[in-house]
Amino acid sequence: MKTTIMSWNVNGIRAAAKSGIADEIAKLNPDYICLQEIKSDERTVPIEISSLGYHIFLNPALRKGYSGTMILARTRPDSIITGIGTDEFDTEGRVMAIETNSFWLVNAYFPNSQRDLKRLDYKLRFDREFSNFCKKIGMKKSIIICGDLNVAHEDIDIARPDDNRNNAGFTSQEREWMSQFLDSGFIDTFRLFNKESGHYSWWSYRFNARERNIGWRLDYFLVSNAMNKNVISSEILQGIMGSDHAPVRLTIEI
Repeated sequence: MKTTIMSWNVNGIRAAAKSGIADEIAKLNPDYICLQEIKSDERTVPIEISSLGYHIFLNPALRKGYSGTMILARTRPDSIITGIGTDEFDTEGRVMAIETNSFWLVNAYFPNSQRDLKRLDYKLRFDREFSNFCKKIGMKKSIIICGDLNVAHEDIDIARPDDNRNNAGFTSQEREWMSQFLDSGFIDTFRLFNKESGHYSWWSYRFNARERNIGWRLDYFLVSNAMNKNVISSEILQGIMGSDHAPVRLTIEI
């Protein structure tokens, strides 16, 4: 069965709803939608989203108006996990997972290591705990991971690599974690189809960066190695507006 999954850092679900995100979702009609940085809780989900006809699951941050993740599913999942089991990270609502008959779907919003790398140690601790979480649930069945990982993995994943070395999201430590995570049994699905530079999913609001395509590829679909041959397509939907991130989409035969 062909399954389509969409992932999008919406940078505030209420603001995105006003920008027409619900219309875009309705046009694309994916089976699952994973949203990050929703900045909302169950009481403040916009009617435009709640009326789309999906089962809706949230993992909001404890702090209002900050972080948080959401999954919309056409089919009710077998089970749901909110968080990775560590309070230090789970209070920010950064990870949630749903279990289907065939796979785990993990929706992740990784921390930003921030200017002057103030939060780099926090980010690297999160990276390690996330790896442990995936290792644990991956013992049961294959995993599809999507979301804003807040790292540009390779030089081709960023428009100006030489200008950004050791800046947040492009430090050697963050990139090394990404390499190690992939080596542990995962595939960056976009690179199955496209190995060129110039394809990004986030652009600064400053300096007309999106129009000039001066961006970073921060949003990913990773799948367990065992699902390699099941991947039909993996795309960045760069033309869809409504956030400083573009949505990404995976189509897979399950």
